[in-house]
Order: sequence, then structure tokens, then C-alpha cells
Amino acid sequence: MKNLFYILILAAVFSSCSDYQKLLKSESIADKFKAGDSLYQAGKYDKANKLFAQIVPNYKGKPQAEKLMYLYSSSFFKMKDYYVAGYQFERFVSSYPKSEKKEEAAFLSAKSYYMLSPVYTKDQKETRDAIEKMQEFINIYPNSEYVSEANKIVNELDFKLQQKAFAIAKQYRDIAPQYSKDFNAAIKSFDNFIFEFPGSSLREDAFFYKFDAAYQQAMNSVEYKKKARLEQAKEYYDAFRKSYATSKYVEDADKMASELDEELKVYSTKS
Repeated sequence: MKNLFYILILAAVFSSCSDYQKLLKSESIADKFKAGDSLYQAGKYDKANKLFAQIVPNYKGKPQAEKLMYLYSSSFFKMKDYYVAGYQFERFVSSYPKSEKKEEAAFLSAKSYYMLSPVYTKDQKETRDAIEKMQEFINIYPNSEYVSEANKIVNELDFKLQQKAFAIAKQYRDIAPQYSKDFNAAIKSFDNFIFEFPGSSLREDAFFYKFDAAYQQAMNSVEYKKKARLEQAKEYYDAFRKSYATSKYVEDADKMASELDEELKVYSTKS
């Protein structure tokens, strides 16, 4: 019923597209505000936005400015123009610190950054920015009705960073046999992952693949480095086994460890 009400208002305001065009050229800022509000409520965000953009400067310092700026900011969000929405909501928060819409605007500003976060395979600058903005909101409004959603968003974004870091480490491991034969970059990357994301659901995989990288490097090592690398790989195996005794990787890891032991026997007879 509410939407129908606004649609009827719009029908009265605009009898055709030409009426909207005339309004765009009109000098009446009051008519543009009223029509823009009705268009916004009816879900015509792009048309409302164009009207709002024309009158924003005229309402500076006026009582209606707060409502106008909120609708203007929100219209960008509704249009999925999240770059501008985030900026405009930030302006709203700083311009109207006593507004009852301040908390909601702050959340929507942070959420705008979240909406810009790309898939984990791409650069994650926007994801880090979104985490920072959302965490800032949580810190300022710890009792907000939006905190539950904000925490879920932070967890989702953090997992995206985990996926990115894990994928990079695994890529180092996968390409090493084809190119450099050097698994140190993979081992270091998995080490960094384990340190940076101690509670990650990918931690078990990281422990195993770190051991696997060390295993491959040791088994294919040049002779003068082989003994030290075999021993290092065994240390990584022990760490993995200690942390994940019932892992899905245990059977493979045990087999690899046995092969390392066989190789190490050669060096025990030489000493």
C-alpha cells in the first residue's frame, strides 16, 4: 500500500517523461525536493538522484538539508554506486553529528566499502579498507543494532584475505617443480599464513602443504643441502602431526615421512 501511495503521487507529479525533463530544467528547488523524495520512495533512485544533485548546494544550512543529504547519499547506495555512496555517507556523518540517522549512515558508509571488495583472486586493497571501516564502526557503535551484521561482514572479508594468502602460497608450491625447483618461497608463505591467521579453517591445509613443499625440496635437493633439508622436512612433519593427528592428510603425510626416514638412513651410515 505504501508503494502504491508513492506511485500515485508520482502519477500526479509526472504525466509523462517530458514532465520530468521539464522539472529538471525548473528553477523551483522545492518542487525538485518534493518530486525527488517521491521518486526515491517509489524506487526510482536514478531519477531522484539527478534531482537531488541539482539542489544540494541550495539547501546548505537549511533545516531540510539533513533529510536531503541522507536521501542523496542513500540514492547512490541504492544505485550501487558504492564509491560515491561511501564518501557521501561519510560526509553526512561528519556534517550531522546529532542526526538520528548518523549511526545508520556510518554503517552504510562502511558497508559501501564492503560492497567494493572483489573476489579473493584479485588484489585485496578494497577488502582491507572495508575491514578497517567496518571495524571502526564496531568500535564506535559497539551496541548498535547493526553490529551483528558488521561482525559477519568482517569475518567474511577476513576469510577472503585468508583465501588470497593461501592461494599465493599454494601457487608458489605448485610452480616450483616446473621452474626454480626452489620451494623456499612456498614454505615462507605458508609460515606467514599460519602466523597471521592462527584461527583459520585453512590452517590444517597450510601445515600440510608447508610440509609437502619441504618434502619435495628435500627429496629433489642437491647433495650438499640434502641432509639439512631432510631434517627440516621431518621437523615440519612432526609439527603437522602434533597439531593435526586425525587430519585427512595423515596417511599421505606418514608415507612421505617414511620416505624421508629412508633417505636419512643413508646419512646415518656415512657418519
